[in-house]
Amino acid sequence: MSDRIELKRAKKLKGRIVPPPDKSISHRAIMLAAIAKGKSIVKNFLTAEDPLSTMNAFRKLGVEITEARSQKSEVRSKNLKLIIKGKGFYGLKEPFDVIDCGNSGTTVRLLSGILAGNPFFSVLTGDNSLKQRPMARVINPLKEMGAEISARDSDKYLPIAIKGRKLKAIDYTMPVASAQVKSCLMLAGLYADGTTTITEPQKSRDHTERMLKSMGADIDTDGLKVRVKGLGGPSGKELNPLDITVPGDFSSAAFFIIAALLVESSDVMIKNVGINPTRTGLLDVLRSMGGEIRLLNVRDVSGEPVADIHCKGASVLRAVNITQENIPALIDEFPILCIAAAKANGITTIRGAEELRVKESDRIKAMAEGLRKMGAEVEEFKDGLSIKGNARLKGAVIESYGDHRIAMAFSIAALVASGTTKINGISAVNISFPGFYKMLGRISG
Repeated sequence: MSDRIELKRAKKLKGRIVPPPDKSISHRAIMLAAIAKGKSIVKNFLTAEDPLSTMNAFRKLGVEITEARSQKSEVRSKNLKLIIKGKGFYGLKEPFDVIDCGNSGTTVRLLSGILAGNPFFSVLTGDNSLKQRPMARVINPLKEMGAEISARDSDKYLPIAIKGRKLKAIDYTMPVASAQVKSCLMLAGLYADGTTTITEPQKSRDHTERMLKSMGADIDTDGLKVRVKGLGGPSGKELNPLDITVPGDFSSAAFFIIAALLVESSDVMIKNVGINPTRTGLLDVLRSMGGEIRLLNVRDVSGEPVADIHCKGASVLRAVNITQENIPALIDEFPILCIAAAKANGITTIRGAEELRVKESDRIKAMAEGLRKMGAEVEEFKDGLSIKGNARLKGAVIESYGDHRIAMAFSIAALVASGTTKINGISAVNISFPGFYKMLGRISG
């Protein structure tokens, strides 16, 4: 299969689609089920590369995970049920080999918090991209908790070596809002004596808090503070098993939301999408830009709000200013928001997003480069971009830099550009959204 795709302008997008299961929740479901006591059921698990890295990691730690595929669908990213036999709080086993976390920052950062409190030695590594992503943000606070942990280049980068031990509770103020760092410290806090308090500068996604609370953990949230009480040692309390259905991933749905708004005469219904308010800042932004978006059939699924999202292409979008306070609730949607900004009336400014320099790629640089190639006027800042709208986008050769969200964002840009757009490195899309191009082809005809 070629790692390049060629795309052209679309006349309209029409139909109903179901996005892949939520990546963040899929990761957390395996991790928490593995350290619970008893059998957990995880329905609609995302079988993309990142969550599979988490599955493989816990299998190496001795957890039995059985896959039960639906007979109704052969699509890898849908209808997969996992049966996870939880080992209990201290039931994980020392791995025989190094644990490869692939491209998944969620896997390595959250797993570090669990392993720091388990009484054995382990080493975590990843692919070349993950080896360049900052790990001091979890290593430093874990050391404050008493963890015996070290990493390459003065504790900055993978591989990470961990010798688990009893941890102590801390009161930690995070310098940057990050659900991965927050979740790492919450999981480590379960293994600590006392109550660990974590304060974040802005609210980040709260899937870990919701799931831990449903499993019986002693956890309290108060604004930007999260308090987690340790479970009390090998003879203490255990987490209850999970029975969860993973909703559709909002971050994956976002590409089709904006595609429908940008392509004239479009009418797209996106079914079963998670609309957790810590994830859906993009909806607020798009509505302030004039986007016509309706939430239908709003309901609760396994403790998470879910809805069907209806989008039409009759909207004339206008520019917007995004500040640091907005970023945590739309951190993964930055690339596709930049595409919307390029077609909106006026100049859109996005600031306070320096965190995007250290994702799977330097997303600020990648979006600026790609948009300029397609004819947009872009000013790049250390912490964001300024994008002049009403751009007459034209086809170009785009590099994904191995970043799934960059590849998908420019695939949507191609639908409103003249000529042919060629995107290199589309295999990265399998990190989060297997079947993306089939789904795009189906609704674009």
